[in-house]
Amino acid sequence: MALSQSLWQSNQDLALSTLHHPFVQGIADGSLAKEKFAYYVGQDAFFLESFARAYSIAAAKSPDWQTFQLFHALTAGVLAELKLHATYAQHWQVDLQTVQPGAATRRYTDFLLATAWSQDIGFTAVAMSPCMRLYAFLGQTLAQNGIPNHAYSEWIQTYSSDTFEPLAQQLETLVEQYAQNTQPVQATYRYAMLCEQAFFQAAWES
Repeated sequence: MALSQSLWQSNQDLALSTLHHPFVQGIADGSLAKEKFAYYVGQDAFFLESFARAYSIAAAKSPDWQTFQLFHALTAGVLAELKLHATYAQHWQVDLQTVQPGAATRRYTDFLLATAWSQDIGFTAVAMSPCMRLYAFLGQTLAQNGIPNHAYSEWIQTYSSDTFEPLAQQLETLVEQYAQNTQPVQATYRYAMLCEQAFFQAAWES
């Protein structure tokens, strides 16, 4: 079994608990309170900026031009997400310029950036992979019976799309190429999954 697949399977408990989290289920059926989603939009925009920076740090550390280009292609995917969030922000009347990161957001972004600066690119890919794989999983699962028609349908469409899944796979390719199945790698992946869960919980409690 590929390393990325093994790590994902080892954390199915967190993946499923996130899928069934009331915030995600509120997106699924359109019942999520607007103010909770508005909070999430601001926090996720802040997170994505750090995510893009972590990709850029990894790109600078890349040992060859092909890997450098791949990390920059992944960065471009994040920038596309940020454009979507700008649309969300306008719709939900969120001023992204004044957003202050909550504790869960800051803990997650600090972890990613510290990993990107201090570790090799294999560890960075492992730390970032749960976000991509989890969102693809959530989007694809919520879209199994078709894209619903409600306020959060664009979110489901984005993360279930044919353009998002390849980004998750590209990052997992870097995991396979540059990471080894060690206890620190397993701990890094699980910590990122826990950060994802905490991120949704913070938005739910907002």
